[in-house]
Amino acid sequence: MPNVKFKDIYHTLKANIDNGKYDISMMLPTEMELIGKFNCSRNTVRRAIGELSKDGYVESVKGKGVIILESRESIELPIGNLLGLQELHLKKKFTTSVVNFSRITIDESLSKKTALKLNTEVYHLHRIRFFDNEPIILDVNYFSAEVVKDLTIEIAQNSVYEYIEKELHTKILASKKVIVVEHANELDKSFLDLGTFDCVAVVKTYAYTDSGKLFEYTESRHRPDKFVFVESSSMRKIE
Repeated sequence: MPNVKFKDIYHTLKANIDNGKYDISMMLPTEMELIGKFNCSRNTVRRAIGELSKDGYVESVKGKGVIILESRESIELPIGNLLGLQELHLKKKFTTSVVNFSRITIDESLSKKTALKLNTEVYHLHRIRFFDNEPIILDVNYFSAEVVKDLTIEIAQNSVYEYIEKELHTKILASKKVIVVEHANELDKSFLDLGTFDCVAVVKTYAYTDSGKLFEYTESRHRPDKFVFVESSSMRKIE
């Protein structure tokens, strides 16, 4: 049999669940059907189904088959993602409302917080990210005005990263992310529907151009009930 990896089967089945081809009123195809479809071994199919079960997509029921579970409310965000939210392949897109847009100079206090150099001119933004009409992220952005030239509210409502790369022809090389949990502050309470929650998951992003210049510090303040942060890795090949 061809060397079909269980991860390939997992991703195909997961995509079919995510895009509605398989919904909660359906059972997953039987093991024999999947073996025939992917031309692989029973063990490979079982490993793929095991991964789906572990991730909360399906549940095996003895004597019945593999049941597709109702989709979860949490949005999976890849930790190592270099894309903006608009470029993620989600079933629904984020929409953005810019509630603060100003140009300021980095002082000593902000320099310590953001790692941007003292006296750097930056665009300072507060952006609310809506998903399915719910306000679930508050982005607090600091973009270097030297790199992100002529930034506007209209651009900020769409994709700043796309503007940097396609319009300004500047390559975004890398980012460093730090994830912490903090007590909700007044801005969080004002702009996010936190309900009974008194904390937010904060992703602090330091982004760099291909010349190594730090051009962005952002705090993305997430509602804790709406997100899980995921990271994928592969086994190191032993020589």
